This record gives sequence, structure tokens and C-alpha cells, in this order.
Amino acid sequence: MGTGTSIGRVRGLGAAHEGTHHWWRQRMTAGGNILLVTWLLISVARFGGFDLASIATWAASPWVAIPLALFVVNVLTHLRLGLQVVIEDYQHDETRVVLIVLLNLYVVATGAVALFAILHLAIAGAPR
Repeated sequence: MGTGTSIGRVRGLGAAHEGTHHWWRQRMTAGGNILLVTWLLISVARFGGFDLASIATWAASPWVAIPLALFVVNVLTHLRLGLQVVIEDYQHDETRVVLIVLLNLYVVATGAVALFAILHLAIAGAPR
């Protein structure tokens, strides 16, 4: 097995040797999603009232806020990894970089808003 043509080596064509790490992170976040979604479903099924005050009181507990924050981070990381693969596989012109930047901005903005809301509930408590 060779290392490719000389012009290919000069242009940097060939494997980037990054695929295994990306694949492994995607599988780890998928496993985390299974655990955290199971926790969320059981947790939501266990409390009685579904009005805003009882949900806010439930989410204000540190035993709920921490797994909820982990859930948000894990889901958004998994989303970013999966959509990055789709963009890299199917977008082959200059817009690939723009789409990946927009994806990263979307994930960071969504995560910041969600984590701020969870942190606000955990610190300030349920609204009265």
C-alpha cells in the first residue's frame, strides 16, 4: 500500500485520521441520550401536576437541574456531530464552511438560552 501520489501528498489529499474520534463521540453522546431521556421520561411521569408552577418547582431542584443541564449539553453535542457529518457528506462547495459555522452558532446559542433558563430556575426558584 502506498501513501498516494506525490501530487496528492502535496495537496494534502487523503485521510485526515479524524473519523474514529468523531464516530466514538457520536456513539458516546447517543448512549448518554438513552440514559438522560430515560431519566427525563421517568421523572416527568412521576410528578402529578403539569401546570407551570409545579413544573418550575420541579425544575428548580438541584437533583433535576443538573441532569437537565447535562441533557441539554448532551443532546446539542449529539445534534452538532450528526449534522456536521451530513453537511460534510452532502455539501461539496464553499458553502460547507458557512453551514458548519451556522450550525455551531445555532448549537451555542440554543445551549446558552437553555442553560440560562435552567440556571435561572435553579438559583431564583420557581416564579411566584
